Amino acid sequence: MTLSEYRKKRHFDISPEPSGDPNEKESCQLSGIYVIQKHRASQLHYDFRLEWNGTLLSWAVPKGPSLDPSTKRLAMQVEDHPIEYAKFEGVIPEGEYGGGTVMVWDIGTWTSEVPDVAAALSKGDLRFTLHGKKLKGSWVLVETHG
Repeated sequence: MTLSEYRKKRHFDISPEPSGDPNEKESCQLSGIYVIQKHRASQLHYDFRLEWNGTLLSWAVPKGPSLDPSTKRLAMQVEDHPIEYAKFEGVIPEGEYGGGTVMVWDIGTWTSEVPDVAAALSKGDLRFTLHGKKLKGSWVLVETHG
């Protein structure tokens, strides 16, 4: 996915969300990060974002992360977000896409446990380690079918 889908869904003259302007210097300073944002929109959920190739790959996690390795959580991939979104906290106005309160729940860095991240993403089996304030250790995103 690209940032064009992200930009199509938003009105930056109304919403305080970052536009992902390629001229922003902050983009270069946030490589290798991940963020989990608690998002109270129409339904409370958590957004899990990994920086990869200059954008934040993003998944909505309805029940939020679990610290129990035996507990699996649904994570639905959504459009990529600009890197600047990792620091975004605020209120998206009602009636706008994703309207509601967004707060950073956890932030840190991540490292891949596989040699080829692009291939792992394509295959639907990305294994990685989180180095965050709340979450630490090995995790996996697995694409399921059905």
